[in-house]
Amino acid sequence: MSKLLICDSEEGIRESLKLILSDFFELVIISDSTQCTEIIKNTPDIQIVLLDIKIPKSSGLQILSDLKTKFPNVNVIIISDPKNAATAAEAVRLGASGYIIKPFRSDEILSTVRKNLSEKDTELG
Repeated sequence: MSKLLICDSEEGIRESLKLILSDFFELVIISDSTQCTEIIKNTPDIQIVLLDIKIPKSSGLQILSDLKTKFPNVNVIIISDPKNAATAAEAVRLGASGYIIKPFRSDEILSTVRKNLSEKDTELG
């Protein structure tokens, strides 16, 4: 079962993602996105990170940059609200595999994650 890291400061978003994804993937869920790098370092089998772009006390773009520098093979999908759509597009330019705008639909989340996993399989195969 593929392992995903969910980094979001909003409990409601974390719970929604857990409900959508937990039947299909092994999840590691944290509320402090600044811990992403440490979690991935200690959990090397994480394949995808769902990262909130708006992070209290930090910059989602900086965390994305750190992740892509230290773990270039980990796909990062940005979670953003409509007000930050331009920032999410910038994140893709900086190496994110894609982005999802809140409020999101279950099928949108599943298809985006599955698409990123199949791309990883193609890279590895």
